[in-house]
Amino acid sequence: MKQQLEAILASAKKELGETRTARELDAVRVRFLGKKGELTAILKGMKNVAPEERPVIGQLVNDVRAAVETALDQQGQIIERLALDARLKSETLDVTMPGEDIVLGHKHPLTAVLDEIKDIFIGLGFQIAEGPEVELDHYNFEALNIPKDHPARDTQDTFYISDNILLRTQTSSVQVRVMEKQKPPIRIIAPGRVFRSDAVDATHSPLFHQIEGLVVDKGITMSDLKGVLELFAKRLYGEDTIVRFRPHHFPFTEPSAEMDIQCYQCHGKGCRLCKGEGWIELLGCGVVHPKVLEVCDIDPEVYSGYAFGIGLERTVMGRFKIDDIRSFYENDIRFLHQF
Repeated sequence: MKQQLEAILASAKKELGETRTARELDAVRVRFLGKKGELTAILKGMKNVAPEERPVIGQLVNDVRAAVETALDQQGQIIERLALDARLKSETLDVTMPGEDIVLGHKHPLTAVLDEIKDIFIGLGFQIAEGPEVELDHYNFEALNIPKDHPARDTQDTFYISDNILLRTQTSSVQVRVMEKQKPPIRIIAPGRVFRSDAVDATHSPLFHQIEGLVVDKGITMSDLKGVLELFAKRLYGEDTIVRFRPHHFPFTEPSAEMDIQCYQCHGKGCRLCKGEGWIELLGCGVVHPKVLEVCDIDPEVYSGYAFGIGLERTVMGRFKIDDIRSFYENDIRFLHQF
């Protein structure tokens, strides 16, 4: 039996030296030390050993088991080190290789042009004002001299939450809030989202952005308004930009006008974008109506002012020669990468 135990130890060490993976190592462990392993079989045969030899053989079996377990632990460490070396070799980085370019995000064209417009008007002495998108009827209509029977109040044009609460249809509501809290001189622009129940086409959307402008001071006239807006158009589109003012009607301004720019697609000849007119409406404007000033406790006999509302989407379309407003909201990466 002593020779058998020595043969088992020699065999175990030989097989352990040939193992290269944890799975092979476990197989050797099971073969020699498992429930049906060779050393376990020796222990089960101890009943056949003479009583006087059992202590010696038992000690020898324990010594062989301890030697096999030690060899298993040593080989396990070797296998772990070899696996680590292999993994490190496979994960080696060549620090001399050039790095990969990181694709950075950039401003949406609407945001980029809005920032330009802000810079233009801030350079002219305007301040930025903000107001809520969910608005009271008083600020969106009543205080702006828009009568109860005006078509703009109809549910076909306005998104109502309740009889007195709605999604603002214009950022003109902000000018009322500003005039209530601040006395002249006032010079602000109020950019923001507005909502109207419009059918979607190349130049209309139910959600769009407007930039309301307001100036209130002594001696403000229509010529001041025209000068500022012509300067704005040339700063944004270039010195060769052609604009025109057409008489119009807005309840909150008198006199009122709309400012157009010559179509950038057909240069005045007429096309699908300008609906054959050769001009594209850019903004509405006018001298602030005396009733609007009175509602805000500003004396129209002392002060006058002008207001304008710029459609951001149409402005950006002119800036980048875009012919469909829907492109801004479709998130087509091919379109956005152009900017």
